[in-house]
Amino acid sequence: MCGIVGYIGTQTATDILVSGLERLEYRGYDSAGVATVLEGKLHCVRAKGKLYNLREKLEREVNPSQIGIGHTRWATHGKPEEHNAHPHRDSQQRVAVVQNGIIENHQELREELIDQGVEFASETDTEVIPHLIAQYLPETPGYDDFLIAVQKTIHRLKGSFAIAVLCADCPDELIVVRNQAPLIIGFGQGEFFCASDVTALVPHTHAVLSMENGEIARLTPLGVEIYDFSLNRLRKLPRTLDWTATTVEKQGFRHFMLKEIYEQPSVVRSCLETYLQPNWHAQTNADISPIDLGLASELCENVDYIQIVACGTSWNASMVGKYLLEQLAGIPTMVQYASEFRYAPAPMLPNTLTIGVTQSGETADTLAALEMEKQRKMGLESPYDARILGITNRPESTLAHMVDRIINTQAGIEIGVAATKSFTAQLMGFYFLALELAYRRKNLALDKLEGLIKGLRELPAQIELILEKQGQQIEELAHEFADTQDFIFLGRGINFPIALEGALKLKEISYIHAEGYPAGEMKHGPIALLDAKVPVVAIAMPGLVHDKVLSNAQEAKARDARLIGVTSIDDSEARSTFDDLLFVPHVDELLSPIIAVVPLQLLAYHIAARRGLDVDQPRNLAKSVTVE
Repeated sequence: MCGIVGYIGTQTATDILVSGLERLEYRGYDSAGVATVLEGKLHCVRAKGKLYNLREKLEREVNPSQIGIGHTRWATHGKPEEHNAHPHRDSQQRVAVVQNGIIENHQELREELIDQGVEFASETDTEVIPHLIAQYLPETPGYDDFLIAVQKTIHRLKGSFAIAVLCADCPDELIVVRNQAPLIIGFGQGEFFCASDVTALVPHTHAVLSMENGEIARLTPLGVEIYDFSLNRLRKLPRTLDWTATTVEKQGFRHFMLKEIYEQPSVVRSCLETYLQPNWHAQTNADISPIDLGLASELCENVDYIQIVACGTSWNASMVGKYLLEQLAGIPTMVQYASEFRYAPAPMLPNTLTIGVTQSGETADTLAALEMEKQRKMGLESPYDARILGITNRPESTLAHMVDRIINTQAGIEIGVAATKSFTAQLMGFYFLALELAYRRKNLALDKLEGLIKGLRELPAQIELILEKQGQQIEELAHEFADTQDFIFLGRGINFPIALEGALKLKEISYIHAEGYPAGEMKHGPIALLDAKVPVVAIAMPGLVHDKVLSNAQEAKARDARLIGVTSIDDSEARSTFDDLLFVPHVDELLSPIIAVVPLQLLAYHIAARRGLDVDQPRNLAKSVTVE
C-alpha cells in the first residue's frame, strides 16, 4: 500500500518527486524518501513520519538531478523508522529501489545474502532487491546490463510487487517492474514518469499507460521500452486521461473528505446520465430496458445465485446490494469478506455470478479471491463457468482486466482514505444492476420499476438539500461528542448496512470505538453496553421496519442512552422519540440508503475535525490496500 513515483526528463527531479508523493501520501505516510543520480553517484534522502519531514530535509541542499525515484511508505515489514524507509540501496551504493508490495521469500533471500557477506541496514523485505541486482551487475555495465540485472532479480522474487530502480552507473535509465501491484507510466514532452496511481501524474501529463502483470519498462530521455519478463519487446500505446489537475485539489474545502462528501450529488447525476435510458416510461418503452450497463446476455442470463466478494466500505455497499438483488431481482445472494473467501470459499453452485467490488480496482484480497474463483472453475463445463463482474471506480485498474465486465461507478478520483462518494457510487451501481436483472427476469412490475427510477432521478437534489440544510446543524452537534469514547449505530432491513458504514466512518477518522448492529439484535446482548455515556444513532426511515426501529430506539432510551435519529423530515413520531434529529427528505424505503448515509458521513467528519485529527490520512490506514 506504498506509493511509488519516478521521473526522468529535463526538470529538477526532486520537485517532481515530492509533488507526486504529495498526491500519493494517502497510500502511506509512515515514512518517505527519494533517490537521485548526480555526477555518477546515488543521492538518497529519507525521513520518518509525514512527507513534510522529508521536504524539510530536501530544502537544505541543492540537487539539480533530472532522474529520480520516490516513495511514501505504509509499514508491513519493519517499524516506521528512517532506516526502514525507502529507497533501499545495496552495500556499494550503486543501486536504489522503491517497492510497493510484499516479497514473500525475502527471509530466504536475506539469509542467502548474509551467508555471502552482505550486511543489511533495515528489517524490510525490499532491501533484498538492490543487493540482488547489484550482484548481477558487471563492474562496468553496458547498455542492457542494468535491464538484465533487474530481470534476473525479479525471477528470484516471490510475491506481489511493483518496483522502480536506479543505478549510479546508468544515469540515463529508470527501470520499473509490475507483478500484481499497480504501476502506471506517464508520457510527457521529453520526460517520462511512473507512479502507483495516476493521481501523481495528472498535473504533468494526460498520456498514460497502465503496466500489466509480468512487464518491465525502461525509461530513458529518448522514450519508453516495454518488455515481458523474458525481455521480449512489447508494443503498447498510451491512453488519454480526462482528469484535470483541479480534480486532485481541495478547491477551498478544509479536507478532501469534506469536498468528496459534497461531490456526491454530481457523482449520482453522472451515474444516472451514464446508465439510465433518458425519457423511459413503462407504458411506451416496455420492451426496452430502462438500464443500460452494457452487460452481455451470457453474463446475466440464467443466474440462479450471486456471490459478492469485497472488503471494508465496499463490503458494506455489497450488503445493500445483497438486499436489492434479493428483493428486486429475486436472486439469492451471498456477501463474503474477500480475505476470508480466499481460504474458505463457498461451495460451488451452478449458474453463479461472482461480483468483485473494490473502489481502486487494486485491492489485493478481492483480486486474489476473484482469481481463485476463476481457477477453481477452470475446465469445468457449464453451468459452473466462472462469470465475473466487477464494480469499481477505476476502469484502468487490474480488476477491469481480469473480469468479464465492470460497472464503472463514475465517482472520479477520491483522495480521502475514508470512502464517501465512492461508497455512494457503488450503491448506485448495485441499484442499476438489481433493476436491470429484475427487468430481464420480469421480477418487478413495470410501474414499480418506473417509480424507483423516478426516485433515483430525484436523489441528487435531495442530497444537495441535506448538505445545504443539515451541514451546519451536524457540525454544531458534533462538538458535543469530541470526548465520547463509544458509539452504537442501529439499522434494520436495507439500512442495517448503513449503520455498519456509519460506525466504520466514525472509527476510521475519529478513532472512537463504534459498532453497528441490526436494531432488533440490541436486546440480544449489545444492550448491556448502553448507559448515559454511549450515544445511539438509529436510522429510522419510513417503510416496513420504521416502527420496529423506533421501538428498538426506545429500549436504548430507557437505558439513558442519548438518541440521535436519522429520519424523514415529515416523521412526527420520530420527533418525540429522539433527543437529536438528523433530517433527510422523504424517499422510498428502497432508496433510503443513499440518503441516510450522508448525515452519518458528515457526523463522522465533523467529530474527527473537532478532535483535531488528520481526517484525510487517518493513522494506520491506506486508501488502496494492495497487500494481503
